[in-house]
Amino acid sequence: MRLLPNFLKLDNRPGLLVGAGTVALDKAGSLLQTGLRLRVVAPQAQTEIRRLAAEGQLEWIERAFEPGDLDGNFVVIAATDDPAVNTAVYQGALERGILCNSVDDIPNCDFFFGSVVRRGGLQIAISTAGESPALAQSLRREIDEQLPADLGPWLAQLGELRREVLATHPRSEERKLLLHQLAQRQLCDSTTCPSRQLARAPLEPGKVHLVGAGPGDPDLLTVKALRLIQSAAVILHDDLVPPAILALSTPTAEIVNVGKRCGSKSITQEEIHALMIERARAGRSVVRLKSGDPLLFGRATEEMAALTEAEVPFEIVPGVSAAFAAAAAVGCSLTSRHAASSVIFSTGHHAQSHDHADLPGRESSTRVVYMPGRDLRLLAIEWLSEGLPPELPCALVSHAGQPGQQVVHTTLGALHDAAHVPAPSLLLAGWAIGRSADAQAAAADSAALSA
Repeated sequence: MRLLPNFLKLDNRPGLLVGAGTVALDKAGSLLQTGLRLRVVAPQAQTEIRRLAAEGQLEWIERAFEPGDLDGNFVVIAATDDPAVNTAVYQGALERGILCNSVDDIPNCDFFFGSVVRRGGLQIAISTAGESPALAQSLRREIDEQLPADLGPWLAQLGELRREVLATHPRSEERKLLLHQLAQRQLCDSTTCPSRQLARAPLEPGKVHLVGAGPGDPDLLTVKALRLIQSAAVILHDDLVPPAILALSTPTAEIVNVGKRCGSKSITQEEIHALMIERARAGRSVVRLKSGDPLLFGRATEEMAALTEAEVPFEIVPGVSAAFAAAAAVGCSLTSRHAASSVIFSTGHHAQSHDHADLPGRESSTRVVYMPGRDLRLLAIEWLSEGLPPELPCALVSHAGQPGQQVVHTTLGALHDAAHVPAPSLLLAGWAIGRSADAQAAAADSAALSA
């Protein structure tokens, strides 16, 4: 059976209920909540039906059903214990083009009553097309237990804010995205509530945001990054940005993978520039989503230059660098009063150079190498030739800050024999790494002894 789920506006419309027993009383309760002008026809009525009639909440006509009772009604419900009467009600309604529900009689129903969960203006109706009302009621109870009790007041506030947005912002894709974003945010009564400020701020079509996606854990996104991802019309993302972060975008967003990994370039940097500029000039809000921080090995310099030349406005939104997530995974600080007074960031392509040789205190620096590659022998030889000791602690961290995170501890002298870890990975090296490893080992030994 193919049904169209619908929510009817019945306020002040006329409706007929034939029958006034227990089943009819249940339907009357549902119908009166809608504001329907309900008339009940039955020779006898339950006490509660009589009370509702006496209070003026419905009209009770104390006699048997007559076909003329159907005239002028918007909906009709047949709820007697006589199948012949119920059939006559349905046939008469069908002849008049009036929607009718004959209770517990599927062939004689134009619509079904759903089992409803209510939170103020929010209604979730469950229908089994009359096959099993008991199942619908069971599902209703399950859903009711899971929904917050304050959804009704929250929805009222959201509706008020939506009307304000519709009144102050012209119809556009940006306005549509803003409304989707507001539906995912917390609301409060304060005039300084972030959601209210967001709704009242001017929209920013035609702007590009260079956004840091962090190491990959959605919980490590900045609040601003999350807001922009949720509202962007276009997201141009690196290959390392995981699906969990892309899933935060609005369903209508255009999502394009512009990543380049392991020497494979499916798209050129110039093509990325063209995409950003084209989408922004079309009046769309663009997020250029970069793994980690956009200003660290993210080609931001080239992209900012291209946007500046094209006179496209842009903004930079910093992110948590994978280096910090890797340090957190190892359980160390990148700097230490006793072991590391500076940090050197490099990539696998540039770590093998003599640029560090003239730096003062090079042995006291913590070195962070992004994308170190699989073969670490050349890097180890280069650092050893600089005078770094073979016992210098090192740690390889794979998928830092993500569920598949791995950490391998080693030393500079044994770096070439270290177990391979899957990309993306970082290499940390320095005495601060060793202090952390020693502290963790001591803590593990202590725990084992106490156990």
